[in-house]
Amino acid sequence: MTQKTAWTVILAWALVFAVYRFALAIDPNQLVEDSFNYVRGKSSVSEVIMTIHRPDWQRKMTIKAWTRGQKDSLFYIDAPPKDRGNGTLKKGREMWIYNPKINRVIKVPPSMMSQSWMGSDFSNNDLSKSDSLLTDYTHTLIATETHDGKRVYVIKSMPKPDAPVVWGMQRLKIREDLIWLSQEFFDEDLQPVKAMTTLEIQMLGGKLFPKVWRMSKVDQQGNYTQLNYTALVFTSSLPDSLFTLTTLRKPLR
Repeated sequence: MTQKTAWTVILAWALVFAVYRFALAIDPNQLVEDSFNYVRGKSSVSEVIMTIHRPDWQRKMTIKAWTRGQKDSLFYIDAPPKDRGNGTLKKGREMWIYNPKINRVIKVPPSMMSQSWMGSDFSNNDLSKSDSLLTDYTHTLIATETHDGKRVYVIKSMPKPDAPVVWGMQRLKIREDLIWLSQEFFDEDLQPVKAMTTLEIQMLGGKLFPKVWRMSKVDQQGNYTQLNYTALVFTSSLPDSLFTLTTLRKPLR
């Protein structure tokens, strides 16, 4: 072995060792939780325009939403008038929906948490930013990338044994400043089903935040649902009285 070859081998092993040490220094489970908490904050109040796009039609809804901690969410449709008042409340693993036309609250069974919300490409879990990703999955760092000069961690999320989830795997891309760049969903055969990407990262609610979230199905080209934040405020707390069935029936203005 020549001296040049020896130095090449040494440098290659040094690089491998450095990458290995770097991977050990990153706790992927903590990274996912920190990113999740960054997105939700302690509590938040927001207004979002949801656009459901199909090749031959498109409709929009204005949604008002409140979140608290990792588990509580309340959101309802403010426009258009025909959908106004439809609401969803999530507390822990329980969820209820309210339909003002029939003046009825319906409890959503666990089997329907992954179902489409109001005909969109977001599920009930997706829209409420469910903490299932934290409690039902184990996370592994599988790669690092660079986007816009920032390090990005690629995380493989596998369901824990007997976890009540429908996805066989998820794959996340999280920027070093905790910005969520993408989330891919795979079925039990580990085939891709849908993917969410975030766009237009800017100052919102006093910190960098993705203004646009887009969900699309892998096998349905031209179909997507987009969330566009028009207002976002993070707060230290929200009252217990907000996350109740009473408020769900009579949403705040």
